Amino acid sequence: MTPASSAPSALPAAASTAAAVGRTVEGWLAALASGEDPIGALGAVREQAQAAEAYSIWIHLCGDAAWDDQMALLQVRLAEDEDRGALLRRYPLLGVPFAVKDNIDIAGEPTSAACPAFRHTAAVSATVVRRLLDAGAIWVGKTNLDQFATGLVGTRSPFGRPASVADATRISGGSSSGSAVAVARGVVPFALGTDTAGSGRVPAGFNGLVGLKPTPGRVSAAGVVPACRTLDTVSIFAHTVADAAHVLALIEGTDTTDPYSRFAPGPARLPRSLRLGVPARPEVDAACGYAAAWKAAVQRAQAAGHRVVEIDFTPLHEVAALLYEGPWVAERHAACRAIFEGQPEAMDPTVRKVIARAVGQSATDTFEAMYRLRTLDAALRPLWDEVDALLVPTAPTHPTFAEVDADPVGTNARLGHYTNFVNLLGWSALSLPAGRTESGLPFGITLIARGQADAALAAAGRAWENGAQGPVPGLLRSPAAEPALLLAVVGAHLAGLPLNGQLIERGAILVQATTTAPAYRLYALPGTTPPKPGMVCTSEGGEAIAVEVWSMPMAAVGSFLALIPPPLGLGNVQLADGRHVHGFLCEPHALAGAQDITHHGGWRAFIAANRPAP
Repeated sequence: MTPASSAPSALPAAASTAAAVGRTVEGWLAALASGEDPIGALGAVREQAQAAEAYSIWIHLCGDAAWDDQMALLQVRLAEDEDRGALLRRYPLLGVPFAVKDNIDIAGEPTSAACPAFRHTAAVSATVVRRLLDAGAIWVGKTNLDQFATGLVGTRSPFGRPASVADATRISGGSSSGSAVAVARGVVPFALGTDTAGSGRVPAGFNGLVGLKPTPGRVSAAGVVPACRTLDTVSIFAHTVADAAHVLALIEGTDTTDPYSRFAPGPARLPRSLRLGVPARPEVDAACGYAAAWKAAVQRAQAAGHRVVEIDFTPLHEVAALLYEGPWVAERHAACRAIFEGQPEAMDPTVRKVIARAVGQSATDTFEAMYRLRTLDAALRPLWDEVDALLVPTAPTHPTFAEVDADPVGTNARLGHYTNFVNLLGWSALSLPAGRTESGLPFGITLIARGQADAALAAAGRAWENGAQGPVPGLLRSPAAEPALLLAVVGAHLAGLPLNGQLIERGAILVQATTTAPAYRLYALPGTTPPKPGMVCTSEGGEAIAVEVWSMPMAAVGSFLALIPPPLGLGNVQLADGRHVHGFLCEPHALAGAQDITHHGGWRAFIAANRPAP
């Protein structure tokens, strides 16, 4: 086995072109902003893409005429304004190269879904491709995949079998195999895949990449060859979370041409200190080093201040079983029925065997499975009261080609252990690199959150990378999030205290525990139920008071305000770092006869000091 440390992460490049190979999206944008002419750098990328054909990455490369058209349009756009900053605001991916999985249409180009008999020329581009091209991006080629996106292995294609960049004897993962390897080898900074059962996460884990899988419906699937039309999502491979989130911000949104489009922004962030649900009985392969890597990942999460909550994953695995053992496989049959029935010999034998399970499924079977899914979904909703996100291994093992050949269906099924349930439940997910095993294999973890939490997951992913939820790099954008109000609470609304439920039931999340600026005094208000403090700003004699800052969806603020009794209200509160947020303040007239408790530094400390001795 070739350890990752000695395997190239990018293709060899001549000195004159090396700077263009292996760049991140942010790196491409920074180079353009600094005045670089991107035409030469893109020529180097094209050369590298052609050299990469030996790695079974591509099904179709951009031809000379199409490439020349892209370069001509790029030059026109570059001439629109001498101000590169203005150009990047207008075209936020100007000159950035990317790859597209070959089940996603590009106008005038062939789409094969890795089945030559299915090959046809697309009349229009998929919505996601059009949005990228409108943003100034440059498509380089269409990538290899498990035929009809049926597989997590990356071996079910007549166009070759890509290998992991870390070990040529091990699979790349699929079905978005070529897209993952194109990014991992540094040919392009990002690529589009699709993800129904894990196809955008498993290849990311096997190649040391970020794999962003949006909430189903957040990104249009118009112009994508369906696998399971009700579940399919377009996914993004990149080297950093910020890069992937930037691409998501540009392709997300409602699309009237996709009947399954259902875009609704969710929270901007998760709590800074997370409750992470982990498998109570993790299934990870010790032989390939995954058991030790998983243990290290959990310890890393704990060291970052997150709390690990062991969860019984049995209901989640029951959901996952519905995907291939239940009638959802009939969606795959519907997508390729003409080939399956008219030219079965044109299909990969394993793909044909998997899809053949649809034959004999009845409408009754379908509705019974739908009822079962709805029941499981309802039973799992309280899970989000216990945890903020799930933390799982992206895959339980990393098979060799020999292992897949010996048991193609069983090995594939095992890879979906922590991925197959996510889209059925409408959740969001983000696969992240989590180090290497002792033998050099990449190991990946996946954060899973409820639906529409994509922007929040991206923020949590940046914290995983950098150790803190820092600001998004200046040239990059963030996925859309619902408007929220930052609210400083000082008394009975603090976490665990009697009125905290008023925040929780409105979807508010704890952002941080901090203090005010040293300009406030705190009083215990008499005759309040439950007991409450009153905080006032003072021009002299003020101190810092402990508060919690919560983020509340703006749509819920009105109903919350209606619950606040006099003499309390919301005003501007200055925090220790100088920021002003809305927070609880008290009308001064109500302080007559109130006990000044400022010296305790906060309501919790006052309660503790006055708690009866046991």
